[in-house]
Amino acid sequence: MVSQTTAPAPVDTPPPPAPPVYGPGELAALAARHGLTVSGARPSLPEYVRQLWGRRHFITAFATAKLTAQYSQARLGQIWQIMTPLLNATVYYFIFGILMKTKHGVPDYVPFLVTGVFIWTFTSSSITAGTRAVSGNIGLVRALHFPRASLPIALALQQLQQLLFSLGALVLILLAFGQFPQPSWLLAVPALALQAVFNTGVSMVMARLAARTPDIAQLTPFVLRTWMYASGVMWSMDTMLSGDRVPHWVKLTLELNPAAVYIDLMRFALIDSFAGHQLPPHVWAVAAGWALLCGAGGFLYFWKAEESYGRG
Repeated sequence: MVSQTTAPAPVDTPPPPAPPVYGPGELAALAARHGLTVSGARPSLPEYVRQLWGRRHFITAFATAKLTAQYSQARLGQIWQIMTPLLNATVYYFIFGILMKTKHGVPDYVPFLVTGVFIWTFTSSSITAGTRAVSGNIGLVRALHFPRASLPIALALQQLQQLLFSLGALVLILLAFGQFPQPSWLLAVPALALQAVFNTGVSMVMARLAARTPDIAQLTPFVLRTWMYASGVMWSMDTMLSGDRVPHWVKLTLELNPAAVYIDLMRFALIDSFAGHQLPPHVWAVAAGWALLCGAGGFLYFWKAEESYGRG
């Protein structure tokens, strides 16, 4: 006979215990107990400043590398750093100085115009670069963890380096038209320092806006062109605003225009015929106020969105 073996009855396996359910507060406490932090969390403001200072060598190296690569494909290379504002000044001189005759009543019009173009280019280029600070380096932002403010600061530093490089051409033009070094030329140092802080702050504001809304970069050139015409780059604000041709509030707005303030300070420092009465009242206080407001305000505005850059 063939014996039949009966299979053992299956043993009921008890279900695994359900995982514990934690509330949001309990999860945060559990993560803190094990030394875990949120990836990409915004650090405190003092810690953020400390991190930026620790990246200072990266910021300067990044700015220098961008400046070197800017015209690397052009045959004339870095000469374009000087040629671009000079060609712009030549075009403006022909259109505004000759055709529109804005040079009448403005002594030393060529130094006046070239100084305005160089200083305006510093501001407009810094703001334009700021709109691409995050969106133009999105791969770097998503791949590495570092304070994102390093990018707009580095690009603003790049524009300052470019301005300093091209100031040699400005000095040669001033000498060619009889503007020789004076003690007042030393005033150019604090004027440029205040303008650099202002430019960096506005650049950080534009970096955050353009990171969220890329169309800002397309609108910026039109805004900058309008701003340039209102900043006295090609004509004397003092002459245009004299008398009762414009309402008082318009005159006050144009006088307090930060771009016009920094341009006028540089003209006052470098051009003998640009006298103090052509400057708006309390001009140094206004220049310092704009630098403090936009420098500190722009930095805080950018830092507030630190967690959002590179996401979405």
